[in-house]
Amino acid sequence: MDFSLPPELSAYLAELDAFIEAEIKPIEQRDDNMRFFDHRREYARTDWEAGGLPKHEWEALLAEARDVADKAGHYRFAWPESMGGKGGSNLAMAVIREHLAAKGLGLHNDLQNEHSIVGNNPFILLFKEFATPEQYARDGEAVMSGAMRTVFGLTEPNHGSDATFMETRAVPQTRDGQAGWLINGEKMWSTGMHVATHAMVFARTSGKDGDASGITCFIVPAHSPGVKVEEYLWTFNMPTDHPRVSFTDVWVPEDAYWGQIDRGLGIGQSFVHQNRIRQAASSLGAAHFCVEESVKYARTRKPFGKPLSDNQAIQWPLVELATQIEMLRLLIRKTAWDMDRMEHKQIEREISDKVSMCNYWANRLVCEAADRAMQVHGGIGYSRHKPFEHIYRHHRRYRITEGSEEIQMRKVAAFLFGYLGPKRALYPRD
Repeated sequence: MDFSLPPELSAYLAELDAFIEAEIKPIEQRDDNMRFFDHRREYARTDWEAGGLPKHEWEALLAEARDVADKAGHYRFAWPESMGGKGGSNLAMAVIREHLAAKGLGLHNDLQNEHSIVGNNPFILLFKEFATPEQYARDGEAVMSGAMRTVFGLTEPNHGSDATFMETRAVPQTRDGQAGWLINGEKMWSTGMHVATHAMVFARTSGKDGDASGITCFIVPAHSPGVKVEEYLWTFNMPTDHPRVSFTDVWVPEDAYWGQIDRGLGIGQSFVHQNRIRQAASSLGAAHFCVEESVKYARTRKPFGKPLSDNQAIQWPLVELATQIEMLRLLIRKTAWDMDRMEHKQIEREISDKVSMCNYWANRLVCEAADRAMQVHGGIGYSRHKPFEHIYRHHRRYRITEGSEEIQMRKVAAFLFGYLGPKRALYPRD
């Protein structure tokens, strides 16, 4: 076994560090852009009078950084080479995302809205995996150029993890001699709807509640008649671009979908593994940042005339966190390495439990690390003059949104007890 990173990946991390210092930091420091990252960050980022949406200036700054990174050849690192990327592996992306998150808050990497100079865009892989040749010819260029910006409409007000019970329906309807579909329903947490050109609307087209088949992924223009943003839901970490959207008698042409009719749920599940392992790596990096900052502070803070770090009450909780970080790093990298050696469908059958282990534990760990950092730093740690409360508020959502930790533990249990996965053959059903 060789646990060392490939030399080319280590070299690329150094290249990214140099790029951040030379190109991204000057933008971050320009024109008081630090207001988006220091104690003013939530106030500066949020347009409170526009329903809590991100301010235009904030989103424009992120777009500028992504454009600079794209021109330097970094932003599309993980995209397939056939789509203008470098074909970055799952292992490489896990290492890179941990590395960037471990640097703390900054324009190089701000996880509140998945911004990074090395982009994580699961929709690209999703489109490549599921689009038919006709759909690729129709939408491919717009998807890759960013002219087509889609939101993901799977969750509903009454249905989250139980997606197969969704109430949104699509039925065939002909208008003006043209075949099409009529869609009615509601979606929740349709992130990015305020700037989207299209919504991926998952709707039942056949079958009954609970059936995995019979769901289709429609591509609905965001400004179609009958599409309405009902409200932007304010969250633990602001700003918010997560609305509840209604679809009332929305008509789309017959071919306005991706993948296949009645087989759309596979699209919803297609990028889960890649996204979960990368997000786990980001949480790991943020947890590492919290522990390292706590160690530095404890070495320099001297209450009662001696360093805070002399106290075992300070040492031991950080030791526990550091130990978990080291163990989790190995599991994440081993799982990502395994993923790179499997076909997509093989990942689901053989190691999706390992992906879930990485994700739910990393998201829990970063929350514990941020909370401990606040405790070690005392009052200043609780304030917004340190980034720990922001890290906690952001990463707390991933214990729910990336597939709740209960759902992911359920997957692990299914593999452990042989209901799914390689052990299934050991426990045949009656």
